[in-house]
Amino acid sequence: MTTFDTAEHKHEAVRFSSDADSPPASGTKRGSTLSIHLLDARLVSEQFSQAPQKLAFYSWYGSARLFHFRVPPDTVLLRWLLQVSRGSGPTCTNMEITVYFRYGAPPVINPLGTSFPDNTSVQPSFLLKMLHSNASVNISHPAPGDWFVAAHLPPSSHKIEVKGFVPTCAYIFQPDMLVMRVVEVSILEPDVPFPQTLLSHPSYLKVFVPEYTQELRLELQGCASNGSLGCPVRLTVGSATLPGNFQKVLTCSGPTQACRLLLPSPPWDRWLQVTAKSLAGPRVSVAFSAVAALTACRPWSVNFQHLLQSSPNQSSNASTGLLPPTPSYQDLDRRGRVGGGPFCLRSFPVLREDVDVVSVRFQPLDRVSVLVQSDMPSVMRLNLNTGMDSGGSLTISMRVNKTAIANTSVVACVTAASPLLSFNASLSCTTAFFQGHPLSLSASSPTANLIIPYPETDNWYLSLQLMCPERPEECEQASVLVETTLYLVPCLNDCGPYGQCLLLRRHGYLYAGCSCKAGWRGWSCTDNSTAQTAAQQKAAALLLTLSNLVFLAPIAISVHRSLLVEASVYAYTMFFSTFYHACDQPGEAVLCILNYDTLQYCDFLGSGVSIWVTILCMARLKAALKYVLFLLGALVFAMSLQLDRRAAWNTMGPCLFAIVVMVTMWVYRCGRRRHCYPPSWQRWVFYLLPGISMAAVAITIYTSMMTSDNYYYTHSIWHMLLAGSAAFLLPPREQHTKPWACSQKLTCHYKICKNHRDELYTVT
Repeated sequence: MTTFDTAEHKHEAVRFSSDADSPPASGTKRGSTLSIHLLDARLVSEQFSQAPQKLAFYSWYGSARLFHFRVPPDTVLLRWLLQVSRGSGPTCTNMEITVYFRYGAPPVINPLGTSFPDNTSVQPSFLLKMLHSNASVNISHPAPGDWFVAAHLPPSSHKIEVKGFVPTCAYIFQPDMLVMRVVEVSILEPDVPFPQTLLSHPSYLKVFVPEYTQELRLELQGCASNGSLGCPVRLTVGSATLPGNFQKVLTCSGPTQACRLLLPSPPWDRWLQVTAKSLAGPRVSVAFSAVAALTACRPWSVNFQHLLQSSPNQSSNASTGLLPPTPSYQDLDRRGRVGGGPFCLRSFPVLREDVDVVSVRFQPLDRVSVLVQSDMPSVMRLNLNTGMDSGGSLTISMRVNKTAIANTSVVACVTAASPLLSFNASLSCTTAFFQGHPLSLSASSPTANLIIPYPETDNWYLSLQLMCPERPEECEQASVLVETTLYLVPCLNDCGPYGQCLLLRRHGYLYAGCSCKAGWRGWSCTDNSTAQTAAQQKAAALLLTLSNLVFLAPIAISVHRSLLVEASVYAYTMFFSTFYHACDQPGEAVLCILNYDTLQYCDFLGSGVSIWVTILCMARLKAALKYVLFLLGALVFAMSLQLDRRAAWNTMGPCLFAIVVMVTMWVYRCGRRRHCYPPSWQRWVFYLLPGISMAAVAITIYTSMMTSDNYYYTHSIWHMLLAGSAAFLLPPREQHTKPWACSQKLTCHYKICKNHRDELYTVT
């Protein structure tokens, strides 16, 4: 008896273990698989590690910490060692950490449960949740190549925290990769029986699958156990991938019939792992001969010579005239080369045009449309195996003329590693080790679109064929031209009007993600379940910009009291804060007069310097010393904000120094005059106490009350309180000093304006 099974979605090749107090799952023993492999002299171990990263609470894809590893060929066991450490502060508690694994590309995750754009194909993520403890994940027969691990803390509370103001707990995550690979692998040559004898250790084989292979047949012949008939052998074909594992497992036990496995459309141009393990028990030998047979598919393709010899007007006619009516197959020879014979697929060469980082355009060499008929599939290959293409989104669009497809339909299948070469009535879009993405075109739906976020690093194939489900005879001479638009982009539609496409980097690997605004969420900022309306966005923009007009009060008071430097600083802050928040808005309510980063820097600089000059102005220093401190403070703020503009102490440090200077001067005057300074109780009650109260409330709101939901009105209140406190805290004009006044008239009707304190003259 022969039983056949696939490991798809069962993850039979994956085992978990944890270093926590809880025992491992039933049937698994921590380290047992590894110790068994260590007894095999054909295996060697290698370990790879990367620098640890500090985890963050999840709000968008950039919050997840990504790790990129490369698994060497002929690996039979992959073990992830997941280590988590945390700080020792009072805020550190046990926190659930989510870890994702994926082969070929970064994992596509959705912790917030948001919706994806229409026509997006997303596989369920393979994840592991762990607390503050170490854990391990074992994967048997992993696929060689790129593997990615991503980790993050639970979704964030959307609270806007000031960096460095309150203590936070650091959670450090570090994955190590331990691999066991085979140094002695037997090679199966096509159609050559390979004798094997199994005892306690499995047999490791591999067979090379060349390009244009239609089918792979594996067979065990002459199988016997200790001289008697029977074949207690388990055959594992292929490599494990995540999140979907499509390994094929063949269990043989029949005494008479041959044990064979047929694999349609196996992955092209690579080695395929085959592991044979005895099921007869210890000290029982099993002998057999393994045979691999490859069936080839001879392609018809438009080559470059054909393009040079044909004009653009003749190319379409030649394409239809040279195609044979029916496909056929021919076995590969022992060297895996395709022999002569009729064709079985149309191969359309595709031009790859690199536009930018993670941005590629694909187009057929000699036409925009692809000819599709019913006798054989039309295949286009998309080269995405550079190692730098998996960080974007693959977008496929197809369109057909309604009149040309009246009684027929076009079915398509998008696969990786090998194309789908046999379309059947069930329209199954599955190759030997890959679940493809089906598409269809008809008169009722002449367009079809597909979006694949983070496609695996591999050659991708688009297969198309004409189908006539009701009248098959109508398809024999029919042909349809299908227009295709194929491209790889960092972010779909550049994240739309309510998002920003950001390029992320992990060492030398680049990938893109969308950061959404205005309540929009999702992979491409298309989920409007919590989005703000247009009226709410305009109201938020008006609040954040017009609230800066309160700075007109300290500007007017400063000018009236001859504090011109202070007035210019407040005017600078009002101007750049207004236009920074006008540029910081999403959607339609946005206005940027300068680069966004420049506006943000100027806004932060103006806010800090405004607080600095207000406090020093209250100290009532001598003019020369005051202006020197003004200049030095502005330079210190410019330097500190360039280092880290969001760090709390970069702003609070200079301000605390200014408060120390002010208090020192006040205490000095109190001791010199023998009474409290400022001396007037009206000054304390009507100016200082309200100003200090407003400043305290502003700091409280800024440091502990702002969230992404209430940011628009809490930050607007911060603007008004900051400007209002400056207006109340500015010192009064010195006695015997008049404001700017006109002291003399000239006969020519001009006026000479004099400031008695600074001896400055201007002509107005």
